[in-house]
Amino acid sequence: MAVRSTLNAVTPLRSVNRPIVSVVVPAHNEEGVLAGNLARLLDGTAPGEFDVVVVANACTDGTAEAARRAGVRVLETATPGKANALRIGDEACRTFPRVYMDADVVLTAESVRALVAAAARPGVLACAPVPRWDLDGASAISRRVHKVHDLLIAPSRALSGVGVYVLTEEGHARVFPMPDVISDDGLVHRTFAAEERAVVAGAWSLVRPARTVRAHLRRRVRVRQGNRELDALGLPLAEGRLELGALRALMARRAVTRLDAACYLAVLALDRALTRLRALSGGSSRRHWGTDTGSRVQA
Repeated sequence: MAVRSTLNAVTPLRSVNRPIVSVVVPAHNEEGVLAGNLARLLDGTAPGEFDVVVVANACTDGTAEAARRAGVRVLETATPGKANALRIGDEACRTFPRVYMDADVVLTAESVRALVAAAARPGVLACAPVPRWDLDGASAISRRVHKVHDLLIAPSRALSGVGVYVLTEEGHARVFPMPDVISDDGLVHRTFAAEERAVVAGAWSLVRPARTVRAHLRRRVRVRQGNRELDALGLPLAEGRLELGALRALMARRAVTRLDAACYLAVLALDRALTRLRALSGGSSRRHWGTDTGSRVQA
């Protein structure tokens, strides 16, 4: 496997002796958002404070060049797949803790520092920020579906679904080298007990959910495939699966309306049907990135 490394030359007036954190950013055709998100990540940092590695995998656009212009280390590989990109970036990291961040997610320097502080707490092996949702441009049905879904999974989300997770050195030893899985954040979440992971209230990530029902379904089919894969690897979900009783409870306390619930259940039925069809057909592109590019357009 050929990996090409480049480092954009930066001549800081003042720098720190050692980075406080390493940040791995796997990126596949993320030219449209990467430069802006890296700028937000590095804004207000001292030169060398964050050790940032972008892994451009199987890109056909200017992802690598956008990362170079931001002044971070860039690794390139022709091999597609997020897990492979994470392994390549992880091997190049210079310190702990390590942040693993999706290229289409916004994460600020202040949030990274809060995550680093949380990772230093006794007993914490992994942590993640609180998500903020950018629903600009989302359809009415997609907004309703997202609202219900978010309320249902919020109590047990922890390390998955927020585009960012952090591992301490001890936590890293449990996860890496990461196997070829569809759901890397799901794998990380299931690897740790509840008392070993933390959601850091002082940190946030900005995530762009699916804008359309079609995009939501594409993502959900992939999520289901990933969950089944983790089950087969002997990593059960400790929190259990969502039950309709949880939806009824949301309706009872008027957190969601009947129309919200109806939209959610209709899309859920389509989600399950498509998953069965893909399973019967043998699936496709399991190791490749999803086809929804809605989050790759700069807001």
